[in-house]
Amino acid sequence: MSFKVIQWATGGVGRAGIEGILAHPELELSGVWVHSKDKVGRDAGALCGRDPVGVVATDDIDALLASDADCVFYAPIMADKAVVLRILASGKNVVTPLNWFYRGSRDWSDVEAACLGAGVTLHGTGIHPGGITERFPLMVSALSRDITHVRAEEWSDIRTYGAPFVVGEIMLFGKTPEEARKSTMAAMLGDGFQQSIDMVADALGFDLDPHKTASHEIAVATRPIESPIGTIEPGLVAAQRFTWQGLVRGEPVITVRTNWFMGESGFDPGWTFGPEGERFEVEVTGDPSSKVTFHGWHPESIEAGLERNPGIVATALHGVSAIPAVCQAAPGVKNYLDLPLVAGRAQRRLAR
Repeated sequence: MSFKVIQWATGGVGRAGIEGILAHPELELSGVWVHSKDKVGRDAGALCGRDPVGVVATDDIDALLASDADCVFYAPIMADKAVVLRILASGKNVVTPLNWFYRGSRDWSDVEAACLGAGVTLHGTGIHPGGITERFPLMVSALSRDITHVRAEEWSDIRTYGAPFVVGEIMLFGKTPEEARKSTMAAMLGDGFQQSIDMVADALGFDLDPHKTASHEIAVATRPIESPIGTIEPGLVAAQRFTWQGLVRGEPVITVRTNWFMGESGFDPGWTFGPEGERFEVEVTGDPSSKVTFHGWHPESIEAGLERNPGIVATALHGVSAIPAVCQAAPGVKNYLDLPLVAGRAQRRLAR
């Protein structure tokens, strides 16, 4: 069975989504939506630096929604719920790394109604949130009893993230500490990470307190630091750490953290990646305890990361791999716990 897929937006995640769709034996790229006028009319393959594939990018939403595509991989910089509702109402399933990971007690009645009305499914998935913070902790937790704490944490060099606008104007690197403390990142990321915390808590049976904690720590440059957003001068933000925790009667039981640094030196406080370098970690404290470290999702150099960041690619492929299961799922908003096991596919030359 083959499913027709529209790639919605062609930033780093979107381009990786196109590559993943083209490589997947059960998927067919049937359309590409782009925001930039200079991308309209270009072949999807050319947008990814490869040979033409015969699918031309467009900014005509109505035409795409009138097509017979089965699914949209929705990956702009930020989600526009009104657009997502339009896509669902057109009879197309949606997979996205931007939200809708786990409902919990959230009011998603409008999205659920759109899904049920059109007989389609919405699924949120990615890496962090979307994988490291819920799928992998739950998998590892099955090896333990008497679990007291779950931790999911990222260490990344943000110099390898090829999205200058996001890094400088949304993440607020290179700004003053006062400006960075007003960042919307805590709220933007917090919504997704708190969904992750709720999923883990509900699955493991933690009796979470009503309110979760959030903290934002900042380190400033002590010397000029070269970065994709230009030189970060002394006194400006060069490293940030965000932490969210779910508590049971005031005791932390689930911790999610991001450590984002412009390199590993030249800022105060002097945080480092430690001997294991850039990585993602999942740790379950129980009997027995487990710690799993993920390498391979960080580029070998700054230049390589700006060209093609493996973490961005993995974010996209986690969604692309889920598309067949989502297209065959019952209508509604579905999370990992609602779907069968999602797996990648063999390279075509090695496949049956």
